[in-house]
Amino acid sequence: MLKVISVAVFVAMASLIKSVGKIPPGQIVFFRSFFAVLPILIMLAWRHELRTALHTSRPFGHIARGLVGVTSMGLGFYALTLLPLPEQIMLNYAQPLLVVVFSALFLGETVRLFRWSAVIVGLVGVVIISWPKLTLFTDGDLFGSDEAMGVIACLAGAAISAVAMLLVRRLVQTEQTATIVLWFSLTASVAGLCTLPFGWASLELWQVAALVGSGICGGVGQILMTESYRHAEASTVAPFEYTSMLLGIAVGYLAFGDLPTLYTLVGGSIVVAAGLFIIWRERALGLERGRARKVAPPQ
Repeated sequence: MLKVISVAVFVAMASLIKSVGKIPPGQIVFFRSFFAVLPILIMLAWRHELRTALHTSRPFGHIARGLVGVTSMGLGFYALTLLPLPEQIMLNYAQPLLVVVFSALFLGETVRLFRWSAVIVGLVGVVIISWPKLTLFTDGDLFGSDEAMGVIACLAGAAISAVAMLLVRRLVQTEQTATIVLWFSLTASVAGLCTLPFGWASLELWQVAALVGSGICGGVGQILMTESYRHAEASTVAPFEYTSMLLGIAVGYLAFGDLPTLYTLVGGSIVVAAGLFIIWRERALGLERGRARKVAPPQ
């Protein structure tokens, strides 16, 4: 239940960001990150963890994760201003597929045939979603349309987000979840603010309210998502991420008049199926490792 609610809150966050129109991604990053700190600080105060929240022995690890995450966030928000909401959500499903690829390439994790096959099938689904946009020619330029640029930005953001997840995997070995989340929000806020000299848009009051609301939704969604993994195994909770597909289609149609194309529905279904297979395979491998530890002789 917590995971599904967190997904709904993140879809609300994306909808609020999309509603403000085309404004600089750095400006969106600042509002999304700075106001996300508020609910996080409230949670930490309630748990009496406020004093130690920023304590870390790996500040540069947090900063590196933050800068990589900010880049991914900025690209994702830029894509959100150019693409229909359902397509942006479904293209982001490439991220867990790319985590598998990068884990094998950079962390030396063993990825066998089943998961490689799922990754390849999932990436085929991503190509199906993207294809109509990348073949929209404008004055003979393959990447001339806004939607084509949105697809490129979204996929680049998903790839960089996968790198951020690898950095998080290293941080969680020594750092508390609250510390990682708070450091990221603060780093992202500073990075977003640094884009001010490059030009921020003048906002109307309702746009400011929407961006502040997106930040609060981002913080609340992060808390709910973190809590969901405290009450069940990751392999049990993770598949509910894909409820965002249904929510994105509903909100996209009702709020923005966006109807998903056949390419989006077919490609999105393939990507979801591949993601679910990877989750199932991870669970099966986890159970096998657990049984192996039980029967292993003591050293």
